[in-house]
Amino acid sequence: PAPPADPAAETWWHAADDPWQALSTCYELTDALASPDPARHVSYLPIHMDGSCNGLQHYAALGGDEEGARKVNLLPAPQPDDVYSGVATIVSRLVEEDAQKGHSIALLLRDRISRRIVKQTVMTSVYGVTYVGARAQIQNALSSTDLLDDDAAWQASRYLAAHTLEAVREMFVGAREIMAWLATCAGLIAQSGEPVMWTTPLGLPVVQPYRRPGKQFVQTVVQKVTLQESSDDLPIHVTRQRTAHPPNFIHSLDSTHMMLTCLEMADQGYTFASVHDSYWTHACTVDPMNQILRQKFVDMHSEPLLENLLASFRRNYPNVDFPDVPKSHDLDLSQVLESPYFFH
Repeated sequence: PAPPADPAAETWWHAADDPWQALSTCYELTDALASPDPARHVSYLPIHMDGSCNGLQHYAALGGDEEGARKVNLLPAPQPDDVYSGVATIVSRLVEEDAQKGHSIALLLRDRISRRIVKQTVMTSVYGVTYVGARAQIQNALSSTDLLDDDAAWQASRYLAAHTLEAVREMFVGAREIMAWLATCAGLIAQSGEPVMWTTPLGLPVVQPYRRPGKQFVQTVVQKVTLQESSDDLPIHVTRQRTAHPPNFIHSLDSTHMMLTCLEMADQGYTFASVHDSYWTHACTVDPMNQILRQKFVDMHSEPLLENLLASFRRNYPNVDFPDVPKSHDLDLSQVLESPYFFH
């Protein structure tokens, strides 16, 4: 649509997912189409390509999980697969099964489960979201839909959080196995009294800082003051070391992928910016950016990343008996190069 003559008076653009981005795009397209040669119009609008549930993309590549890879668009397909809709479908099935048994909350939610309700929980499940966090996310999503009042939304969110996390586990068996292996290794390291350490594919050393804080309480005339000590001499927080390692390790991979793409874009003289798994460039360099980000993902995951991690663990913690890496499957990673919806 044409941009509004008076954005303050015309409000149709407010309905877009990102209203200000939509408005700026309307103005940019209008200027380009009004120019003598739209193809030569100088545009400063950043064009972004987003990963398809990027954390699960890394897990699928790590495990060679072809079914998981298909669900997060690592494989070529005529149209994009939508993992969020897939999870919503499974949750809807579970709700329907409960509704047929007369479950009161399931009856309330029957035929009301949408992609939007489960999306944030699916996105963060790969980064270690807890049941409590998932419940809060789903309650927020339900509240924004006006489907339920606040009390009903709270009750429904408790119910749906469990089903959503169950659906993710059902869809991504390979990811769950690797996540469990990473947590197990981290737990063994923490129990030995050491923090979890590893090195990213870029060579960046990472040390998890989680320790049990030392606290002192000082009672004053006015109030009680808590003084908290932070020191490398404090005891290791075993639980946080264990639960944080899977998401932190995946973050270290997606940041490596971003940096490898950034460096190659700079080498080739292209403008590049990014926010997590959203990569931005100018319209005229979207095609080369798409080629570069796919090649860098394939290059990184062509290395035995989990085997290298295990080797470093055994080298750094020789007294810890680590389990072997979960069995990998035979995904042909080169197919990522031809997948139009890997980032889109």
